[in-house]
Amino acid sequence: MIAVLGASGEVGRHAVAALATAGVGPLRLGARDPRAIAVDPAWREVETTAVDATRPEALAAFCRGARLVLNCAGPSYLLGDRVARAALAAGADHVDVLGDDPVAEALRAAGQPATDRTVVLSAGTVPGLSGLLPRHLAAASAAEATAASTLTVHAGGLERATTTVAADILLSLRSGGPDGRPYGQPMARWRLGRREARALRAEEETEVPFFPGRVATHPLLTAELERAATALGLTEASWYNVFPGAQVRALFGTLPTLPVDTEERRAAVVDRVLRASELDLAGRTPFYRLVVALAGPGWRRTAVVRAADSYRMTGAVAALTVRAVLAGRVPPGAHFAAAALDPGEVIAGLTETGAAGVAVYRTEADEAPDGAGGPAGATAGGFEDGAL
Repeated sequence: MIAVLGASGEVGRHAVAALATAGVGPLRLGARDPRAIAVDPAWREVETTAVDATRPEALAAFCRGARLVLNCAGPSYLLGDRVARAALAAGADHVDVLGDDPVAEALRAAGQPATDRTVVLSAGTVPGLSGLLPRHLAAASAAEATAASTLTVHAGGLERATTTVAADILLSLRSGGPDGRPYGQPMARWRLGRREARALRAEEETEVPFFPGRVATHPLLTAELERAATALGLTEASWYNVFPGAQVRALFGTLPTLPVDTEERRAAVVDRVLRASELDLAGRTPFYRLVVALAGPGWRRTAVVRAADSYRMTGAVAALTVRAVLAGRVPPGAHFAAAALDPGEVIAGLTETGAAGVAVYRTEADEAPDGAGGPAGATAGGFEDGAL
């Protein structure tokens, strides 16, 4: 039995569809309102049930008898490690589309998981795929005459926000987890083995290769980016959130200053995020981009992920992670998806299912990509591998 928590949400429904289509099951699908769970009549061995992740007894009952529990529910920073602990107590493996450092640290402090259980955290798009792509580029650049030294990531798009996503954004800016740390450090970069505060700046009207039109970029140094830079032995690493929509762009900069000390005020801010995303989408086609560039002296490789829906892509990565755990390709213990999965397998899975298109280009280090607005987004050095 594979139990999927949050099966009615935007990410959960895509993860469920990917698992069912791949023949993984039987599936136990949980949500606060099971009537909201979409079940294809062609799927076999699927049951739906009501579950409130904030109630320990309900969560324990949901996990009981499961081989693996996939968590697609949120907000992540409110749930913390409670789903992981419930899954492990039930003797199940666990995969979480989020669950970053605070969850990993809480499990480690509790001495979990046991030696015969597997936990994979951050098994989505960001974090997750965003940490896998640097590894993929590093493997591709192994034949270069010089080693990689810098990593630059741009991530963002134009799509409808959900209540869970909006709440996670708000909470991550304020707390980031039980220990009160934020999810990332704004305006910082990784350089020479440490965080460098206030090294970068936000741009309100700029052009970014592979993103259409003019956008805003906000630097944010995350723990995943630090882990990637450390693992690859890089000199410098930078991350930029990209905001193509004017309404979300304007609101994002004010989020840390808005009052959220009561449930009513938090709900009001979440509603503002939802309305801003809807206004930005009016009359426009949704899209999502993840652009990862790894460079060394004289060369640069850029991985470009194009998707119409980041929620579907996250669900697909989660489903691929579940299948890797079930197949024994992830050893027991607690892992981050970016370090535990095979990048090539994930990229192949995304392209084969149509969840995303992934392409890799190679250029000389001083060449600028010429595909900022074009549909193919090819660079001067040309297409190297992947699927457009």
